[in-house]
Amino acid sequence: MTRVGILGAAGYTGGELIRLLLFHPEAQVAFAHSESNAGNLVSDIHEGLVGDTDLRFTDELRFDQADVLFFCFGHGKSRQFLSTHEIPDSVKVIDLAQDFRTDSHFVGAGGRVYDFVYGLPEANASLTAQADSVANPGCFATCLQLALLPAAEMGLLTRDVVANAVTGSTGAGQKPQATTHFSWRTGNMSIYKPFEHQHLPEVRQTLAAAQAKPLADIDFIPWRGDFSRGIFATCVVETDADEADIVEHYRQRYSNATFTHYCESPIDLKQVVNTNKCVVHAEKHGRKLLVTAAIDNLLKGAVGQAVQNMNIMFHLDERSGLRLKASAF
Repeated sequence: MTRVGILGAAGYTGGELIRLLLFHPEAQVAFAHSESNAGNLVSDIHEGLVGDTDLRFTDELRFDQADVLFFCFGHGKSRQFLSTHEIPDSVKVIDLAQDFRTDSHFVGAGGRVYDFVYGLPEANASLTAQADSVANPGCFATCLQLALLPAAEMGLLTRDVVANAVTGSTGAGQKPQATTHFSWRTGNMSIYKPFEHQHLPEVRQTLAAAQAKPLADIDFIPWRGDFSRGIFATCVVETDADEADIVEHYRQRYSNATFTHYCESPIDLKQVVNTNKCVVHAEKHGRKLLVTAAIDNLLKGAVGQAVQNMNIMFHLDERSGLRLKASAF
């Protein structure tokens, strides 16, 4: 069994990670770390786990009891943690924050050298399989990259890409904010961080590596949606390429992908909610290529993909712990 330590286990991602790992056939939660909740039952905080576990949060860092650590910290805290805590070389690290997605080399406490692999399985599975540390992609970044990666491989992203994506309220984290309050969010829509979202650098990094030609600008507008989980993205690219050739490349590109599926028909969000899937569809309207993609922001956009990366790192079946059915209705 792969022994897992979870740091920052009291938030949304920590709770979802525990939920997955409790039913993972080849992994077990060695400890769930939370200083503010130490001693409390995990199910008192993550109430959906009532009856599933008697695990309690701990404030002890039991590195010797873990084969892999998941960092479910807020952004910026992972780098700080590695600077002040010496982790044995034998313990692998999967970071769910953005600290190492584009700045992968880091020397931590005790002189341990971390060279984080960017953990997008559809692009870097072979590198992840050999890695000791993985930077898990961001939620918007995952959805946009899987939407546009085949187009980049075809060299189609040479004119500005217009990308819009709407996310559920869980994407803002568990800490209450004005824009996650029910009476504000329900029946409402809004944009935030237009053209400047923090996930854009990692998107550009992956797509630029995939496309031989210089990459065009990606004009990304993120939206807050009136629902709790999921991301639905639309990307528009101007191109003279033949629609049949584009569709065939998308179809072939994802034919062997474990969780990313090309759909012949238009997609919807409920196809992916509560799963580790990404669904993608492409169609042309004149010279405009429209690519749509959808994921669950907490699963394929966060902890589901992190568990997928763990499975790859420990040479397990990629689907282990991730055989989830979409909540279609």
